[in-house]
Amino acid sequence: MLALMAIVLVFQLQSFTRVALVVSVAPLGLIGVVLAMLTTRTPMGFVATLGIIALGGMIIRNSVILVDQITTDLDKGLSPWDAVIDATLHRFRPILLTAAAAIFGMIPIMHDVFWGPMAYAIVGGLAIATVLTLIFLPALYVAVYRIREPSGSGDAPDQTARPALLAREPAT
Repeated sequence: MLALMAIVLVFQLQSFTRVALVVSVAPLGLIGVVLAMLTTRTPMGFVATLGIIALGGMIIRNSVILVDQITTDLDKGLSPWDAVIDATLHRFRPILLTAAAAIFGMIPIMHDVFWGPMAYAIVGGLAIATVLTLIFLPALYVAVYRIREPSGSGDAPDQTARPALLAREPAT
């Protein structure tokens, strides 16, 4: 199944490097899982492990959304630096809202004896991983592709291009 997932990601992202970037964010969810499980003293068992597997898929989905938007912006002719910034700003709300929907969906089963550990694993992991996806992934993308911030002629940066990037119609 892991090989099949990798093949699907390669076809979707059309690059092994982009797949590596997307998959590298998934382990960051474990930070939130550990924090949630320790602070609530929830036992780690089979159901919590299922939650961690589901969490990995949620994190990778959010990462694919962001990397795909960067690629789309590059295809539109934006500079690499502007493409990364614009994609992060453009996909901030959709990524945050899908994560919030999943987190709020887990709240009713948090105190259930059987499903509670899975809910805590997903809530803790997704909360931390969403924030880290929006910070770590763009930074990692810039580092891997060696993208440099455009430098001006020593004057203040040109602010005329930025509002044009932010005023775009939201994608459907």
